[in-house]
Amino acid sequence: MVKYGLDYTRCRWILPLLLGIGVIFGIIALAGPGWLESQTLPYVQQASLWQNCRRPDQGGEWSCESLMGYAWGRAAAATYLVGFLLLVICFALAIIAFAIDTLRFNFIRGIGGLLFVAAVFSIMGLVIYPVKFSSEIDMTGINMFSWAYGFGWTTAIMEICLGFFFCCLPNYEDQILGNVKPTYFYSSP
Repeated sequence: MVKYGLDYTRCRWILPLLLGIGVIFGIIALAGPGWLESQTLPYVQQASLWQNCRRPDQGGEWSCESLMGYAWGRAAAATYLVGFLLLVICFALAIIAFAIDTLRFNFIRGIGGLLFVAAVFSIMGLVIYPVKFSSEIDMTGINMFSWAYGFGWTTAIMEICLGFFFCCLPNYEDQILGNVKPTYFYSSP
């Protein structure tokens, strides 16, 4: 990407595309019912960021309780949701930044800083949830933190990695804009 510059048509939209994938993963984590699930038969417990569901036996009805009744449940949901909203804002700002013909590199560095703030909020929610869930809610059987929780961590890791990339990109401003003279290692005899 640095070799051709950000004006190269196929490379210009890689960063906003990766942010868009992070937004999709965040939506899956927010809406997914698989934050915690029973690992073995009988499957008696399933929890999301918003509620905890259990059933007494294999063929019984699921009974759900909201996690918003707990202070830690509201804190985990609020911090993860703030991190997700900051990610959506960064996605919109990245589209704006890369759609303009002249790149504003300080603007791009600001997006990177905002991604780090989003990662901090996301990680806070992802840490509060399992610590308080396992200590305050009785779990039956063998349980595991499952696929939706994994999508939440994937979103947080993408926020950190893309934050580094957005912050480091202005260091290569001359190479991106083509202001560096090529160096040749061939000398004539």
